[in-house]
Order: sequence, then structure tokens, then C-alpha cells
Amino acid sequence: MIQQLLPNVFEYAEDMYKAFGETLIMVLISGSIGLLAGLLLGIILVITADGGLYENKPLHKILETVINIFRSIPFVILVALLVSFTRALVGTSIGIKGAIVPMVVGIVPFISRLIEQALLEVDNGVIEAAKAMGISKSYIVFHILIPEARPGLIRSFVTATISLIGLSAMAGTVGGGGIGSFAVRYGYSRYMNDITFVTVVILILGVNIIQSLGNRVAIKISH
Repeated sequence: MIQQLLPNVFEYAEDMYKAFGETLIMVLISGSIGLLAGLLLGIILVITADGGLYENKPLHKILETVINIFRSIPFVILVALLVSFTRALVGTSIGIKGAIVPMVVGIVPFISRLIEQALLEVDNGVIEAAKAMGISKSYIVFHILIPEARPGLIRSFVTATISLIGLSAMAGTVGGGGIGSFAVRYGYSRYMNDITFVTVVILILGVNIIQSLGNRVAIKISH
């Protein structure tokens, strides 16, 4: 009965598995690079802000401006804008390699803002107490500020990962491969509604699993 209700899903099951595998690869690679770069930028934004541990207004302003510029560009347009850069960097602007570059560029500004907010939620009294005790600035950053912000950082990483799944789908619609390309080629272009339905259900389940696991980890490490 299931095969009768979802005939195209069974017929193109191998292509669907391949598409989900491509999406997983894109999310893992771009997520790893994006999370590291976003974490670094988020920390720099906080410590160079007015009254920060390493206050540097010119640097802070430049970073804010660059981040705001890239955050204001819709992802589909960003993909088109970075075609030449992507081709020069990885040798192609399509497929998994072609999708990873714009995904990283698109997610880093978003992650950096999430990290910034998570770090700003740390009680400033803790930082001031550490400074009064004569603890070095670098020690405060890596052993007090970041550990105190861990629950917020975990939630930020979860939100970023879910956003990356959406970006990978959008990248697929413009030649990036993965589940977005599969859904457009079969579900949309060929009117195979069962493929579209199953794709959406799998994505919903995946996002909810990621969100649930992230929330549990964040609650576990909260104090």
C-alpha cells in the first residue's frame, strides 16, 4: 500500500539517498568551517566592543559593517555574486564544492551574531570580579567568558545547523546538488508530489531531532 501511495519515492529511492548524503556532506563541511569562523568573529566582536576586554572601536566598527553587509544579501543572490570567486577557489561553481563556499560565506555572519549575543548574556559581574582578582584578559576569555556562555553557544550552534540545512536546499535549486536539487528536479519539475512530501517530512524530522538534542545538551551543561 505504501508503495502504491509513494511510487516515485520507491522508484527514485537511490537518487534520494544520494541527495541526502550530499546535503549531509555540505552541512558538515560548511558547518564546521562556519562555526569556527563565526565563533572567532563573535568573540572578537564582544572583546573589541566599547568597554570590552580588548576595546578597539575601529576594528569593531569594520567587523560590524562587513558582517551587516553580508547578512543583508539574500542567499540566492550571494550564490550568484560569488560564482567567479567560488570557481577560482575550488575549480567549480556547481555541485557540492560549488555550494560549500557560498554556504560558508552566508552562514558565518549569522553565526557570529548568534555567538555575540550568547557571550553578551554572560553576567558582567563575573567578568569584573575576575578582572579585580588580577586574572589575565586571555584567561578570562577562554576560561571564564566562553565556559559561562556554553548553553547559549550550544543553542547558537543548533540554530546555525538548522539554518545550514535551509541554505543547502536553496543552493541545490541553483546547481548546488543535494536535497534541494533533487526536490526541484523530481518533485517540482516532474510533478512528483510524493517525493516532495517525503522530502519535507524527512527534513522536518531531521530538524526536530537536531533541535531536541541541542536543547538537551544545553540544559545538561547549564548551571
